[in-house]
Amino acid sequence: MADPASLRDLTGHDSVIELDRVSVRFHRRGKEEFVAVRELSFAIPRGQIFCLLGPNGSGKTTTINLICGLRKPTDGQVRVFGQEPHKERKTVLRNLAVMPQETALYDSLNARENLLFHGNYYGVSGDLKAQVGEVLKLVQLTDRQNDRVGTYSGGMQRRLTLARALLTKPQALLLDEPTLGVDVQSRQAIWDRVRELADGGMSVLLSTNYMEEAETLADRILIIDRGAAVAEGTLAELKAKVTALRLVLRFASPDVAQAAEHAMSALHRVTRDDQVVTVGLEGSPQALEVLAALQQGRFGAQPRQIESFELKDANLQDVFLEFTGRSLRN
Repeated sequence: MADPASLRDLTGHDSVIELDRVSVRFHRRGKEEFVAVRELSFAIPRGQIFCLLGPNGSGKTTTINLICGLRKPTDGQVRVFGQEPHKERKTVLRNLAVMPQETALYDSLNARENLLFHGNYYGVSGDLKAQVGEVLKLVQLTDRQNDRVGTYSGGMQRRLTLARALLTKPQALLLDEPTLGVDVQSRQAIWDRVRELADGGMSVLLSTNYMEEAETLADRILIIDRGAAVAEGTLAELKAKVTALRLVLRFASPDVAQAAEHAMSALHRVTRDDQVVTVGLEGSPQALEVLAALQQGRFGAQPRQIESFELKDANLQDVFLEFTGRSLRN
């Protein structure tokens, strides 16, 4: 586990991972230049879980590759532990571990054998067998350590992948969709371990598409879209950037919903998805006013044409859609 004092010595300051106006551009023969990352800046201090959110193709993977030293920035500067990863990758990776989406475990080996192989390959110093036992205990796999990994559930394999990342005693951890496809119990176990690591001084970059995961774990959240930052802050700060309440109305047909959307848009912030219209409100009194107007047949719909309504507080998904839109991404 990370030692805060040693981390301060290593970096010389509290920021462990820093990106300063970083851009990555790809030149394509006969085509327009593609910008994967556009003037992106952020800093992750010691002991913080920093969450990176974005639609498919937003630049999350490129950003992770920059931090790992797999990609050189076209412009700007990336620093991890005060080093430029693409120049000092070996040095950086002594203290930085990655939990990728793909588990890349050896199914024919048991958990202990997988970790011993990894530890030997990366030259883990000290009593390797004891350290393997420690990380297996941390992820609650001690009882299954002698079973072939091919017999493990998806959640168990994800926990073993986390144990493998922690075996090198990193001071910063990159998590790329850490709970993808796992059951609720395994997800909670991984969340608990990650929170413990951050509380112990480890810096964590979390890339996820699970809004609940970001809401539960993140100390700070950065939303990126088309390679650029569109919003950053704590969960409370981000929620404050959008309308506080949502009145969600389901109408009898898309045509009725469209008419209601058109009528209400002159007075309120309104979005529509098929038969569902969502009205942004500043508070509960406004919700009562809208419902009273609908009851009176205003806003282009009769009361009988409203199938249901629900009043919701803004959540991270609302923030995400506010800044990235609702269009599907390839």
